[in-house]
Amino acid sequence: MKPKNYSPMEKPISVVTGKFRSSSNNNHNNVWFVIPLFFLLCFVLLCFDYSALSGTNTDTDESAFSISDATQKSIPREITKEPNFTRLLEDTLPDSCSGRYIYLHDLPSRFNRDLLENCSLITRGTEKNICPYLENYGFGPEIDNSENVLLGQSWFTTNQFMLEVIFHNKMMKYSCLTDNSSLASAIFVPFYAGLDMSRYLWGFNISVRDSSSHELMDWLVKQKEWGRMSGRDHFLVAGRIAWDFRRQTDNESDWGSKLRFLPESRNMSMMSIESSSWNNDYAIPYPTCFHPASLDELSEWQERMRSRKREYLFAFAGAPRPEYKDSVRGKIIDECLESDGQCYLLDCNYGKVNCDNPVNVMKVFRNSVFCLQPPGDSYTRRSIFDSILAGCIPVFFHPGTAYAQYKWHLPKNHKSYSVYLPVKDVKEWDIKIKERLIEIPEEKVVRLREEVIRLIPKVVYANPSYGSEGNEDAFELALKGMLEKIEEVREMMRQGKDGSEGFDDRDDYKYTFSPYEAQVLA
Repeated sequence: MKPKNYSPMEKPISVVTGKFRSSSNNNHNNVWFVIPLFFLLCFVLLCFDYSALSGTNTDTDESAFSISDATQKSIPREITKEPNFTRLLEDTLPDSCSGRYIYLHDLPSRFNRDLLENCSLITRGTEKNICPYLENYGFGPEIDNSENVLLGQSWFTTNQFMLEVIFHNKMMKYSCLTDNSSLASAIFVPFYAGLDMSRYLWGFNISVRDSSSHELMDWLVKQKEWGRMSGRDHFLVAGRIAWDFRRQTDNESDWGSKLRFLPESRNMSMMSIESSSWNNDYAIPYPTCFHPASLDELSEWQERMRSRKREYLFAFAGAPRPEYKDSVRGKIIDECLESDGQCYLLDCNYGKVNCDNPVNVMKVFRNSVFCLQPPGDSYTRRSIFDSILAGCIPVFFHPGTAYAQYKWHLPKNHKSYSVYLPVKDVKEWDIKIKERLIEIPEEKVVRLREEVIRLIPKVVYANPSYGSEGNEDAFELALKGMLEKIEEVREMMRQGKDGSEGFDDRDDYKYTFSPYEAQVLA
């Protein structure tokens, strides 16, 4: 008797041949093909299951690979809850994180979290309380009343030294983090070097100032990740200038710590708000007060700066530096005061105007065509990026202020976005700023301003909710640059070369005037 559900119209497909077969007397013969095949499949499945059970653990074999480490890291958590997720993983998909995986060291809390919990100690020797600036991912308190100068809810009172906290918080949201360090192209060390050192800058001997640096390196070299490239795939981010971590002597009166001169630390790279003369120090933008939460918000701000009517030819926000004999700031302030109302001066001498308030700064820069950016206590200053935010064309007097610094974020052709008035020594001051700026044709001014406005997305540290795909902010560009540098070292090692060659060499030539003067004269 035929089975109840059998239909003479049906022609079952042969498991062996994959062809339609008839329901004739060959059915008996086909059974003998099916039975051996069934046992063969069982045997294969048994072998597969055994190999899975006896596989090497990734904790002991760094070459091991797992879908959870490599694939799920690049897939949003919500997708993993879908019923078709297993089938999705079985499909062959390109790995969008290939070459971008980063492993985040889980440092002992004394190197980061404890510093935040004891933030009142960080400001010892200064008059400011740093604690409020730690709010909102390190962006600081949100600005409620912007007098219609700012935009939306994405402006904060951000401290310029909060880079390491901001960077760490954004790294925690990075889409290509991995728990498997063997997959990582780079290793991030979340040590708050600037905040740590700020506790000991005044009134402490060098052994105290250097203690955390020694403890950090002692911990790092014991980790298995260090041995892969002797630390040359490791990097950290500091919220102070790199020179603060390169004290060259052991004189108690000398400034800063010796972190970057420790033998092991020389194998790492460091990103900071200002680089030093050494090749493994890299400059990335100062944190500004604008942290957009969406691309639309960013575009709206750009358009507002693009359409702004500017009343002043040039502006300067800052204070004189009489203690520095070669400072050009005094000359700049004098020329601004003598400009017949064509210069907007924001005097930041103590007690005069609150220059930490972004409303005050933006009022000046958004109304000016050019913004003067002389060196300050060091080569660089946050005002560079405040002026870019305002669509104000920066005017530089020294190559170390920007051109030799932010090479991942600012155009190589500095004439495309800025004006350069080289001044080697204030004694040789032979320029008239107003006359030089008036000579620039209007069509060139329009091109310069448009390029400055185009740079805004590249110099802001966006809110972690901001989508970065195709819209790289300062954080994404910094990671991209660091990954490329580490890959260059890795490629040298693949070729059998010494990965240390040139890695931490000193290059004082980067701060000389001659290569930039050649472009000015061209």
